Amino acid sequence: MNKIVLPILLVIILTGCNVFPTSVHKQPEGKVIFDDEHYTMISSNYEWKNGDYEVSLKGSSDISEIADNFETLEVEKGDILKFKIDKNPISINATKMNEDGTIENVEIKDEKITMPSKEGYYISELNTLWDKGKETFVFDVNVK
Repeated sequence: MNKIVLPILLVIILTGCNVFPTSVHKQPEGKVIFDDEHYTMISSNYEWKNGDYEVSLKGSSDISEIADNFETLEVEKGDILKFKIDKNPISINATKMNEDGTIENVEIKDEKITMPSKEGYYISELNTLWDKGKETFVFDVNVK
């Protein structure tokens, strides 16, 4: 009987002394929502620091190259896009790059932005900030 109880007790004790972390850091994900469909934005330039844990991932500096990895959304003039970003960032700043390469600030209201009233191709960039880090999200639209 002791030959069976001792190994079982040893397994229980070792399981209780598990040294693996109970939580694993997961990079925040950003989604753009249009017509009740969720599209995962492309992440670029991610930094996070929490105690001894620190990560820094740098993406391409070419916003057009980043946008190539996103399935371009086909939208109408004045359509409204909603955002959902994990871990509730404390601030979100948005810009859009026009076809001629000029960059403009975009107003965000209640995690929503309104599409331009002019047809064209636009690349949007969302710069998000948390107490412990920051991340940039990119997506593109074709306004008809």
